[in-house]
Amino acid sequence: MEKDIGKIEKGEFQGAVTDIILRIDDFADKRGLTIREFVTSDRYTGFTKSGVRIMAADFPKFKEMINSVTEEDMKEEAKKEVPKEGLEGEKPKELPDY
Repeated sequence: MEKDIGKIEKGEFQGAVTDIILRIDDFADKRGLTIREFVTSDRYTGFTKSGVRIMAADFPKFKEMINSVTEEDMKEEAKKEVPKEGLEGEKPKELPDY
């Protein structure tokens, strides 16, 4: 069984358009939710290796985690500027990667 749930546009890079596809499918006779990148270009059209599969047994926990995220959590914060040069004799501080 394959059932496409939807897609989210990820972007375009060097003429290739990439989308995030969500679908319910069976792999090795086990049902799950697959979240994968799908690229469309002159050279290749199809799924990439990038993605994740949530097994049906784990879906309730995944759904609970997703539903715990609020709109407030997803609001973008203003980016804090870090001076390129610190105070005299100090190294500039770097922001953590997230």
